[in-house]
Amino acid sequence: MTVVTRIAREEWRLLLRDRVAISGLLLLVLLTLVAALNAYEHQRSANAERAHYQAQANHAFEAQPDRHPHRVVHYGHFVFRPVNPLAAFDPGIDAYTGNTLFLEGHRQNTANFGDVRQSSLLLRFGLLSPAFVLQVLAPLLLIFVGHASVARERESGTLRVLLAQGIAGRQIVAGKLLALSGFAGLAVLPALFALGWLGVSGHAPWEQALLLAVAYVGWLLLWALVVVVVSSQFQRGRDALLALLVAWAVLVILLPRWLPDLVNTSVPLPTRFESAINAEREYKELGDAHNPDDPYFSAFRAQVLEKYGVTRIEDLPVNYKGLVGMEGERASSALFNRYAEALFELQRQQNALVDHFSWLSPTLALRRLSMTAAGTDLENFQRFLRQGEDYRYQLIQGLNQLQVDELVYADDTNPKKENRISHTHWQAFPEFEFRPAPPGNVLDRALPAGLVLLCWLMAFAMLIRVAGTRLGRMAR
Repeated sequence: MTVVTRIAREEWRLLLRDRVAISGLLLLVLLTLVAALNAYEHQRSANAERAHYQAQANHAFEAQPDRHPHRVVHYGHFVFRPVNPLAAFDPGIDAYTGNTLFLEGHRQNTANFGDVRQSSLLLRFGLLSPAFVLQVLAPLLLIFVGHASVARERESGTLRVLLAQGIAGRQIVAGKLLALSGFAGLAVLPALFALGWLGVSGHAPWEQALLLAVAYVGWLLLWALVVVVVSSQFQRGRDALLALLVAWAVLVILLPRWLPDLVNTSVPLPTRFESAINAEREYKELGDAHNPDDPYFSAFRAQVLEKYGVTRIEDLPVNYKGLVGMEGERASSALFNRYAEALFELQRQQNALVDHFSWLSPTLALRRLSMTAAGTDLENFQRFLRQGEDYRYQLIQGLNQLQVDELVYADDTNPKKENRISHTHWQAFPEFEFRPAPPGNVLDRALPAGLVLLCWLMAFAMLIRVAGTRLGRMAR
C-alpha cells in the first residue's frame, strides 16, 4: 500500500465516523433518486399528454369534410414539441418555453403553453432534477465534508509529524484528494446509473448520455480539487469553510444568476408586441391581393400572364386565385422568417456573451454543456420552431396548390357556387415529426463548454501540485 492510499484510507475512516458526512451523502443520494424518478415521471407524462393531443389534432385536421382548400388554410393545425428523453436528467429551459405551435395561413405564431405558466408557483423556482442536485447541492456537500481535510492536520499538529517522517507534502495532498474524490464518486453514482440505463436501453443516444456522465464526474472532481486546495491554504478548518462557502455562493449561485441579467441589459430583446407590430406594418406593405390595382400583385399578374402566354386571367390553364395565395404566402413567410431569425440571432449573441463569462464561473460552462447534451437548450427549441415553420409552409402551400390544380377560376369567383374538393386530399398530408439534432452535432456544440471545464480542471490540478509543494516546505 502506497503512502497516498494509506492517507486516503485514514481519511475515509474519519469520514465513516462523521455523522454529518454519512447523513449528507445518504441525503444527497436520496435527493438524486427522488429527483430522477420525479423528473422521469414528469417527462413521461408530458410526452404522453403531448402525443395524445397531437393525435387529436391530426385526427381533427384529417376529419374535415369536403371543403374549399382555402378554408382549410384558415382552419389551421396544431403541432406539439416532444420531450427529449434526457430532459429527465436536465430539463434545461424546457419549462420556460412553449411546447405548442398553432399553424395557419398568412401568420407565423410563436410557441405557447410553457409548463411554468400552467403549473404551480413552485415550478418557477426550478424543477428538482438530478442536474440541479449535482450542480448545486453536491459541491456544497463536498465543502462541508472536506473543508478541514488538510487544515485539520495543521490544527492538530500532525502535519509537522507527517512531514518529519519523510512524507512529502504532495503525497499528503494527493491522499486527501483521493479520499474526497472517492466520496464524490459515491455522490454521483446514482446519476451515472440513470444515465447508463438511458443510454444502454436506447431511450436516449448513448453518446449524449456518456457526455453528461463525463461532464458531471469532471464537475465533482473539480470541486474536490477546489476544496483540497483551499483547505491547504488555511491554518484552521473554519476559515477554510468560510472561504469555500463564499466561493460556492459566488460561482454557483451569484454569477450564474447575475450575469444573464447583465447580458440581457447589454443585448436587449424586443418584446413580442414590438415584433408583432413591426411585422404587421411590413406585412401590410407587401401588397393587397384583393386589390386589382395593387402595384405588387399587378406586376405579379403580368408575370403570370406572360409566363402562360395569355392576355386574360380567365384564359389561364390554372386557378389564378391559388397562384395569388401561393405568392402571398411566399412573401409573408419570408418576412416572418426574417423577424424570427433576427430574434434568434440576438438570443445567440446573448448566449455567446454568457459563454464568455464561463471563464469566471465553471457553473456556466457546465450548464451549457449539460443542456446541450440533454437536448433542452435554446438551440433545440429554435430547431423545433424552424421545423414547425417549415411544416406550416409546406402544408399551406400544398393547400394553395390544390386550389391552383383542382378548382377552376371561373367557379372560384362565382359567389353563387360553392367550390369543394374531396377531404382525402388533406388526409394525404404527412404528419409533423420533430427531428432532434444528431449526436455528432450535439457533441460539436458542447465542445467549447467542455474545453472550459477542462481548463478549470487543469488549472486546479496545477494548483494542487503547488499546494503540495508549499506543505512540504513546512518541514524545512
